[in-house]
Amino acid sequence: MTTFSIRAFIPPLKRPCLPLQLTRRYAVQAPGAPMLEIFSGRQKWMQKERAASDVETSRGVDYLKDEVASRLCERVLDINRHFPNVLDLGANACNIARALTLPSEDAPDKGPRSKRVGTITAADSSQTLLYRDADLPFNQEVDIVREVLPTSELLPYEANTFDAVLSSLSLHWINDLPSVLAQVNNILKPDCPFIGVMMGGDSLYELRTALQLAELDRRGGVSTHTSPLADVKDIGGLLQQAGFNLLTVDVDDIVVDFPDTFSLMRDLQAMGESNAVLAREKGAIRRDVLLAAEGIYKELHGNEDGTIPATFRLIYMIGWKPSLTQAKPLERGTGMFSIKDYLEKDKKPGGEKE
Repeated sequence: MTTFSIRAFIPPLKRPCLPLQLTRRYAVQAPGAPMLEIFSGRQKWMQKERAASDVETSRGVDYLKDEVASRLCERVLDINRHFPNVLDLGANACNIARALTLPSEDAPDKGPRSKRVGTITAADSSQTLLYRDADLPFNQEVDIVREVLPTSELLPYEANTFDAVLSSLSLHWINDLPSVLAQVNNILKPDCPFIGVMMGGDSLYELRTALQLAELDRRGGVSTHTSPLADVKDIGGLLQQAGFNLLTVDVDDIVVDFPDTFSLMRDLQAMGESNAVLAREKGAIRRDVLLAAEGIYKELHGNEDGTIPATFRLIYMIGWKPSLTQAKPLERGTGMFSIKDYLEKDKKPGGEKE
């Protein structure tokens, strides 16, 4: 049985039909930036549907999604405001809704976190995963509405609809992330927040390096077995490009220990988090590559007790939709005193502090 331990908390118009003309036509670039399709939306949908169909196994590997949803809810509580209408974008198995029914870790005596929200609309493209836990007791403790989206990259909601948009561990599978963030900004009411978390950066770097080195050794080349992820330094720019203000971006590392590489890969498959890159090599990884990767993983990254660590790097982001009444930073140069002078006031002329 897989055990895990949290060991570190660090820092993607219909054109009218034109009459046929006997003229030569040329290919031209359509207006707007072209979208590069990296992930297969259908493949990811199939993975989530297949994973959720095995209910008990799927629930058994929700430890990561539940923990991340809980941390996201703590960030919601940091905002001293009630949110009557909330969208959970990419809700998976409604992990955020379940986490909202639990008490705050920082203030357990104040009751469930759901006191801060009214109706939560849980939206996901996978119907089986979205309704997996519809019969569990937490559904009676929070006002939750489930909606199946035809695609995770087009939000079918009117402008200025929601008081907050939350998203936990879904955005890393979006092809056109700038467009989705812009749509999120559009459906938010003015001066309302988007709070999201996605895998990014060096997530599963141990597995990546082990598979790459094993394939180089056994096959003389490298295939795509893990997905490309956004870097934390790019997230702020994407939020700003989408029109958000008052940005906050921070990083957590969650390290989970597994008995071996095969257990890690089984859990990722049961989570619906298997590779969905379009350019991936079809078919299973060769057995000799897997065996070599197991040895390399333990040699390079293994723990003293024989287990192996898997690092999940989580990028949390908060952005606010602009409003005329929103607090704004003062203009540069309007401060009452110089921070440089304040920091140097206790220093001697030689640079040492008194």
